[in-house]
This record gives sequence, structure tokens and C-alpha cells, in this order.
Amino acid sequence: MALLITSCAGAAPAPTEVPADTEAPAATEPPAFQSLSAPTSEPQVQATSTPAPTPTQILPTPSDTPLPTLELPTEVVNAPQRMVWDGTPTYPGDSTPGYAFRVTYDPDLWAVTTDQFGFPALAHRNLPGCVISPASGRGMPANTTVEHDVLYTANVTFDVGTVFENGVMKFITYTGGDGTIITGFEVDFEEESETCLADAVTVLSTLTSVPVSQATPQP
Repeated sequence: MALLITSCAGAAPAPTEVPADTEAPAATEPPAFQSLSAPTSEPQVQATSTPAPTPTQILPTPSDTPLPTLELPTEVVNAPQRMVWDGTPTYPGDSTPGYAFRVTYDPDLWAVTTDQFGFPALAHRNLPGCVISPASGRGMPANTTVEHDVLYTANVTFDVGTVFENGVMKFITYTGGDGTIITGFEVDFEEESETCLADAVTVLSTLTSVPVSQATPQP
């Protein structure tokens, strides 16, 4: 009886087969690793604008402003070998009233004109910037020094003041008189200072005094 029942029953499923009514479990990926620490966010760098550098302002080096060139009168045709320049003494308190100074000059080398300030002056025709002008004592800047000397001529003794600015010779003053008047002169120059000074001393050595009634009118 047992044999008969066994032979009529269906075959048993193979061990590796899955029953038809049983679905295989869906394949799943293993869970990803999770850190137990709290998530940290990377610090964000805040963009800042760098200000453009301010251009450095370079101040110009101070320098001497050149004076304009003096306008000289046209040379006199058939001029005499010597002409005179008369003027008011620059030290009237030390001079006899009613007298003017007089110097004699070569018209081929010098011309009577007016300086940049409108005062009478004697300008060299061949040396620009070589000028003889009346002058009196005045204060000097702190960066100047003065060396004093004495110049003896036939009629006049001059106190000579050589003015240096920062060690550079700038101009020379001549102050003297003939016993009747006391007056001063300033000699300026730009180039060929030795030639300018030599020609200027030739003129100043002729200094004398004349009555105002005989003086040549100033330009």
C-alpha cells in the first residue's frame, strides 16, 4: 500500500530549485557606511576686494626760477669810447645831499637798461645774465653765507661781499664811496663769472660823485 501511494505521488523538488510559487528575494546593495560624527561643512572663504594702491605723488624738486633776459638798447652808431651811468646813492644817509654816483663804461660791452624789477642797471652785451645794479644791505636767507674782502682802487675802497647759497657762489656786492657819496652795487652772473666780474670791476673802479645838476638822466 505504501509502495502504491509513493509511485502515484509527484516527484519531490530538487534541493536547488525554488518552488514555483516562491519568489526570490530582490538583490539589495549593502548599506553605505555612515559616520556617527556630525557632518562638518568646509569653511567658506569670503571674497574681499583689495583696494588699488594709491599712486604716490612726487613733488618736483624746488629750483631757481630763471629771470627773463633783459632787453638791451641798440648799440649807438659811432658811440664814444666811454659813456657814463649816473644814479642816486643807495646810502643817502651816509652821502652828501645833492650828489649822484657816476661810473664810466665801454658801450661796446655794456648798456644802460632796467632790470627785472624796473630799476636802472648796466647789462653786459656779450654775457647774458651779467648785470650791475644798485644795491644796499639786506637780510639773507639761512642757507647763505657771505665772505668779505676789500678792493682798493685809485679813488674808491670797496667792501666786497661774496654771497654763497648752499656752497655755490650766487652774486657779489661792492659797497664804497669817494668821500662824498657811499653807494652799493650788486653783480649778478649766469655763466663765465670770472669774465663778468673782471669787466664789472673795471666799471666800478671808475666810481666818482657828481652834482645832481650835472647827472645824466636815468632811463
